[in-house]
Amino acid sequence: MPRRPEIGAMILAAGRGERMRPLSDTTPKPLLVVGGKPLLAWQIEALARAGFRRIVVNVAHLAEQIIAAFGDGSALGVEISWSLEREPLEAAGGIVTALPLLPEGPALIVSGDLYTAFDYATLRSRAEAMAEAASAPRVHLVMVRNPDYHPSGDFTLVDGRIDGAGATRKTFANIGLYDTALFRGAPRETKLKLLPYFERWIAARLVSGEHFDGRWVNVGTPQDLAALDRTLGDRASDRRA
Repeated sequence: MPRRPEIGAMILAAGRGERMRPLSDTTPKPLLVVGGKPLLAWQIEALARAGFRRIVVNVAHLAEQIIAAFGDGSALGVEISWSLEREPLEAAGGIVTALPLLPEGPALIVSGDLYTAFDYATLRSRAEAMAEAASAPRVHLVMVRNPDYHPSGDFTLVDGRIDGAGATRKTFANIGLYDTALFRGAPRETKLKLLPYFERWIAARLVSGEHFDGRWVNVGTPQDLAALDRTLGDRASDRRA
Protein backbone atom coordinates (compact mmCIF):
# COMPACT_ATOMS: atom_id res chain seq x y z
CA MET A 1 0.00 0.00 0.00
CA PRO A 2 1.51 3.39 -0.96
CA ARG A 3 2.42 5.65 1.91
CA ARG A 4 0.06 8.57 2.44
CA PRO A 5 1.83 11.90 1.90
CA GLU A 6 2.60 13.91 5.02
CA ILE A 7 0.46 17.03 5.17
CA GLY A 8 2.05 19.97 6.94
CA ALA A 9 0.20 22.17 9.42
CA MET A 10 1.03 25.69 10.57
CA ILE A 11 -0.60 28.20 12.89
CA LEU A 12 0.08 31.89 12.29
CA ALA A 13 0.56 33.46 15.73
CA ALA A 14 3.19 36.17 15.29
CA GLY A 15 1.02 39.28 15.09
CA ARG A 16 1.09 42.00 17.73
CA GLY A 17 -2.71 42.08 18.07
CA GLU A 18 -3.02 45.86 17.75
CA ARG A 19 -6.83 45.79 17.91
CA MET A 20 -6.62 43.68 21.06
CA ARG A 21 -4.76 46.35 23.02
CA PRO A 22 -4.38 47.00 25.90
CA LEU A 23 -4.76 43.28 26.65
CA SER A 24 -2.07 42.32 24.15
CA ASP A 25 0.46 44.84 25.48
CA THR A 26 1.56 42.46 28.23
CA THR A 27 0.00 39.16 27.19
CA PRO A 28 0.53 37.90 23.63
CA LYS A 29 -2.77 37.52 21.82
CA PRO A 30 -2.41 33.71 21.40
CA LEU A 31 -2.30 33.37 25.22
CA LEU A 32 -5.48 35.36 25.91
CA VAL A 33 -7.95 33.01 27.56
CA VAL A 34 -11.40 32.28 26.18
CA GLY A 35 -13.63 29.46 27.34
CA GLY A 36 -11.05 28.48 29.94
CA LYS A 37 -8.04 28.04 27.65
CA PRO A 38 -5.71 30.18 25.52
CA LEU A 39 -6.80 31.03 21.97
CA LEU A 40 -3.84 29.12 20.57
CA ALA A 41 -4.80 25.98 22.50
CA TRP A 42 -8.17 25.84 20.72
CA GLN A 43 -6.41 25.73 17.34
CA ILE A 44 -3.78 23.21 18.38
CA GLU A 45 -6.44 20.89 19.77
CA ALA A 46 -8.57 21.23 16.61
CA LEU A 47 -5.60 20.28 14.43
CA ALA A 48 -4.72 17.36 16.72
CA ARG A 49 -8.29 16.03 16.49
CA ALA A 50 -7.96 16.14 12.71
CA GLY A 51 -4.79 14.04 12.83
CA PHE A 52 -2.21 16.80 12.48
CA ARG A 53 0.37 15.94 15.12
CA ARG A 54 3.37 17.92 13.84
CA ILE A 55 2.56 21.61 13.91
CA VAL A 56 4.66 24.67 13.10
CA VAL A 57 3.81 27.88 14.98
CA ASN A 58 5.37 31.22 14.14
CA VAL A 59 5.81 33.74 16.94
CA ALA A 60 7.24 37.23 17.37
CA HIS A 61 5.53 39.59 19.85
CA LEU A 62 6.26 38.36 23.41
CA ALA A 63 7.30 35.07 21.83
CA GLU A 64 9.05 33.78 24.94
CA GLN A 65 5.73 33.71 26.83
CA ILE A 66 4.04 31.61 24.14
CA ILE A 67 6.93 29.15 23.86
CA ALA A 68 7.09 28.79 27.64
CA ALA A 69 3.34 28.09 27.81
CA PHE A 70 3.26 25.34 25.16
CA GLY A 71 6.82 24.03 25.00
CA ASP A 72 7.19 21.12 22.63
CA GLY A 73 3.43 20.55 22.50
CA SER A 74 3.52 17.16 24.20
CA ALA A 75 0.99 18.23 26.84
CA LEU A 76 -1.55 18.59 24.03
CA GLY A 77 -0.46 15.46 22.19
CA VAL A 78 1.41 17.20 19.37
CA GLU A 79 4.94 18.11 18.35
CA ILE A 80 5.42 21.86 17.96
CA SER A 81 8.22 23.45 15.96
CA TRP A 82 8.63 27.17 16.64
CA SER A 83 9.44 29.63 13.86
CA LEU A 84 10.81 32.67 15.69
CA GLU A 85 10.57 36.07 13.97
CA ARG A 86 12.44 39.12 15.23
CA GLU A 87 9.41 41.18 14.21
CA PRO A 88 6.06 40.10 12.71
CA LEU A 89 6.61 39.33 9.02
CA GLU A 90 2.96 39.37 7.82
CA ALA A 91 1.26 36.13 6.76
CA ALA A 92 3.24 35.30 3.62
CA GLY A 93 6.53 36.35 5.21
CA GLY A 94 5.82 34.08 8.16
CA ILE A 95 5.04 31.14 5.89
CA VAL A 96 8.13 31.63 3.74
CA THR A 97 10.38 31.93 6.79
CA ALA A 98 8.91 28.73 8.27
CA LEU A 99 9.28 26.64 5.08
CA PRO A 100 12.35 24.71 6.35
CA LEU A 101 10.19 23.41 9.21
CA LEU A 102 7.35 22.22 6.96
CA PRO A 103 7.32 19.07 4.80
CA GLU A 104 7.36 19.66 1.06
CA GLY A 105 3.98 19.71 -0.59
CA PRO A 106 0.62 20.82 0.78
CA ALA A 107 0.23 22.44 4.17
CA LEU A 108 -2.85 23.47 6.11
CA ILE A 109 -2.23 26.98 7.42
CA VAL A 110 -4.62 28.68 9.85
CA SER A 111 -4.64 31.80 11.98
CA GLY A 112 -4.11 31.45 15.70
CA ASP A 113 -6.82 33.96 16.65
CA LEU A 114 -9.77 31.96 15.30
CA TYR A 115 -12.44 30.00 17.05
CA THR A 116 -14.31 27.74 14.65
CA ALA A 117 -16.32 24.55 14.43
CA PHE A 118 -14.80 23.81 11.02
CA ASP A 119 -13.44 20.25 10.92
CA TYR A 120 -9.90 20.37 9.58
CA ALA A 121 -10.03 16.64 8.87
CA THR A 122 -12.36 17.36 5.94
CA LEU A 123 -9.42 18.96 4.10
CA ARG A 124 -7.21 15.88 4.18
CA SER A 125 -8.55 14.38 0.95
CA ARG A 126 -8.03 17.68 -0.85
CA ALA A 127 -4.50 17.90 0.49
CA GLU A 128 -3.71 14.37 -0.66
CA ALA A 129 -5.07 15.14 -4.13
CA MET A 130 -2.93 18.26 -4.20
CA ALA A 131 0.13 16.19 -3.30
CA GLU A 132 -0.53 13.48 -5.87
CA ALA A 133 -1.97 15.27 -8.92
CA ALA A 134 -0.34 18.24 -10.64
CA SER A 135 -3.70 19.07 -12.21
CA ALA A 136 -5.36 19.65 -8.82
CA PRO A 137 -5.74 23.22 -7.54
CA ARG A 138 -2.60 24.37 -5.74
CA VAL A 139 -4.49 26.43 -3.17
CA HIS A 140 -7.82 25.80 -1.43
CA LEU A 141 -9.49 28.48 0.70
CA VAL A 142 -12.32 28.20 3.20
CA MET A 143 -14.74 31.12 2.91
CA VAL A 144 -17.38 32.41 5.33
CA ARG A 145 -20.22 34.92 5.34
CA ASN A 146 -19.01 38.50 5.54
CA PRO A 147 -18.79 39.64 9.17
CA ASP A 148 -20.03 43.08 10.16
CA TYR A 149 -16.49 44.49 10.24
CA HIS A 150 -15.80 43.33 6.65
CA PRO A 151 -19.06 43.72 4.69
CA SER A 152 -17.44 43.85 1.24
CA GLY A 153 -15.76 40.44 1.58
CA ASP A 154 -12.61 39.27 -0.17
CA PHE A 155 -13.27 36.99 -3.14
CA THR A 156 -16.09 35.47 -5.16
CA LEU A 157 -16.73 31.73 -4.87
CA VAL A 158 -18.31 30.20 -7.98
CA ASP A 159 -18.67 26.47 -8.59
CA GLY A 160 -15.85 25.64 -6.21
CA ARG A 161 -13.44 28.17 -7.71
CA ILE A 162 -12.18 31.42 -6.20
CA ASP A 163 -12.41 34.49 -8.42
CA GLY A 164 -11.20 38.00 -7.71
CA ALA A 165 -14.13 39.57 -9.59
CA GLY A 166 -17.86 39.50 -8.98
CA ALA A 167 -20.34 41.50 -6.93
CA THR A 168 -21.16 38.83 -4.33
CA ARG A 169 -18.07 38.22 -2.28
CA LYS A 170 -17.34 36.09 0.74
CA THR A 171 -14.68 36.52 3.40
CA PHE A 172 -11.55 34.39 3.59
CA ALA A 173 -11.73 32.48 6.86
CA ASN A 174 -7.94 32.39 7.32
CA ILE A 175 -8.08 28.63 6.80
CA GLY A 176 -6.26 27.46 3.69
CA LEU A 177 -4.38 24.64 2.02
CA TYR A 178 -1.30 25.69 0.08
CA ASP A 179 1.22 23.87 -2.06
CA THR A 180 4.30 25.21 -0.30
CA ALA A 181 6.21 25.09 -3.59
CA LEU A 182 4.31 28.26 -4.52
CA PHE A 183 6.35 30.15 -1.91
CA ARG A 184 9.69 28.72 -2.96
CA GLY A 185 12.27 31.33 -3.90
CA ALA A 186 10.70 34.16 -1.91
CA PRO A 187 13.02 35.94 0.54
CA ARG A 188 12.97 34.65 4.10
CA GLU A 189 12.82 36.92 7.16
CA THR A 190 11.12 39.59 5.04
CA LYS A 191 7.70 41.17 5.46
CA LEU A 192 5.41 39.77 2.75
CA LYS A 193 1.64 40.14 2.53
CA LEU A 194 -0.48 37.24 1.32
CA LEU A 195 -2.91 39.24 -0.85
CA PRO A 196 -0.51 39.77 -3.79
CA TYR A 197 0.09 36.01 -3.87
CA PHE A 198 -3.65 35.37 -3.87
CA GLU A 199 -4.14 37.78 -6.74
CA ARG A 200 -1.51 36.02 -8.87
CA TRP A 201 -2.78 32.54 -8.04
CA ILE A 202 -6.40 33.46 -8.71
CA ALA A 203 -5.46 35.01 -12.06
CA ALA A 204 -3.69 31.74 -12.94
CA ARG A 205 -6.79 29.74 -11.87
CA LEU A 206 -4.89 27.83 -9.21
CA VAL A 207 -7.35 28.43 -6.37
CA SER A 208 -10.38 26.39 -5.33
CA GLY A 209 -12.65 27.13 -2.39
CA GLU A 210 -15.58 26.12 -0.26
CA HIS A 211 -18.13 27.91 1.89
CA PHE A 212 -18.42 27.15 5.61
CA ASP A 213 -21.62 28.28 7.29
CA GLY A 214 -20.92 27.03 10.81
CA ARG A 215 -19.43 28.66 13.88
CA TRP A 216 -16.51 30.94 13.00
CA VAL A 217 -15.20 33.87 15.01
CA ASN A 218 -12.21 36.05 14.21
CA VAL A 219 -11.23 37.15 17.72
CA GLY A 220 -9.82 40.58 16.98
CA THR A 221 -10.82 42.87 19.86
CA PRO A 222 -11.38 42.69 23.62
CA GLN A 223 -15.11 42.85 22.88
CA ASP A 224 -14.84 39.82 20.57
CA LEU A 225 -12.92 37.94 23.25
CA ALA A 226 -15.48 38.74 25.94
CA ALA A 227 -18.44 37.83 23.71
CA LEU A 228 -16.92 34.48 22.73
CA ASP A 229 -16.03 33.75 26.35
CA ARG A 230 -19.66 34.30 27.35
CA THR A 231 -20.87 32.05 24.53
CA LEU A 232 -18.51 29.23 25.44
CA GLY A 233 -19.37 29.62 29.11
CA ASP A 234 -23.08 29.38 28.35
CA ARG A 235 -22.51 26.22 26.27
CA ALA A 236 -20.49 24.64 29.07
CA SER A 237 -23.30 25.42 31.52
CA ASP A 238 -25.87 23.87 29.18
CA ARG A 239 -23.81 20.65 28.95
CA ARG A 240 -23.58 20.42 32.75
CA ALA A 241 -27.31 21.03 33.21
